[in-house]
Amino acid sequence: MSIKPKLLIVEDEPMILMGLTDLFVFHGYQVESESDGKKGLARGLDEQYACIILDVMLPSLNGFEICNTLRQHSRTQAIMMLTAKNSEEDIINGLTLGADDYVAKPFSTSELVLRVNALVRRSGWTGTDNTLILSDEVSLCTRTLTGSSYQQETKYTRREVEILGYLHSQNKPVSRDELLKEVWGYKTTSDIDTRTVDIHIAKIRKKIETSPKTPKHLVTHRGEGYQLYVI
Repeated sequence: MSIKPKLLIVEDEPMILMGLTDLFVFHGYQVESESDGKKGLARGLDEQYACIILDVMLPSLNGFEICNTLRQHSRTQAIMMLTAKNSEEDIINGLTLGADDYVAKPFSTSELVLRVNALVRRSGWTGTDNTLILSDEVSLCTRTLTGSSYQQETKYTRREVEILGYLHSQNKPVSRDELLKEVWGYKTTSDIDTRTVDIHIAKIRKKIETSPKTPKHLVTHRGEGYQLYVI
């Protein structure tokens, strides 16, 4: 069943929190929020969100402490930090502690939505219950990065799940350039070695195909790209 991606926003300024909540609800998200650091951390540890948006300055527990604890608890949880304007120290600290991205205050709301959308997509969110089923014998959980393939437990990297999630959402052949832009996040691919895509595809095929050289799920269409098939 299709469900809305759920965000957790931890922000102590009431007007900003209200504005962000309205903004993301308008853009199709289910939003939960907290204005206190400890309560925000408790919520973040209690369940998996499509993305957690953390302000740095919070009562009782700051955003850096929350981020550090969340990352120790889950390596897959997507985390966006809201940092002070032009504070390089805040940015470096947040990324070092495990944040996936940051936006500096004051920020453009359109940029924030685009950045969160990209982060949610790259995290492997599929718009379902976090389970991607390719056949009766191949399935994986985009939250835990684990799955079952022909009665064998299989572990995936975040990037592998991002690739599978994006291909699954497209339902058509996807070129290497498109994957590099949409999954890797490159703005231009003219100077990028596209073999990195082929290497990841080869690794995925070893995990989801009975015969990687004659794939049934992850198929190459010459001149068009890769397409993921559910059998």
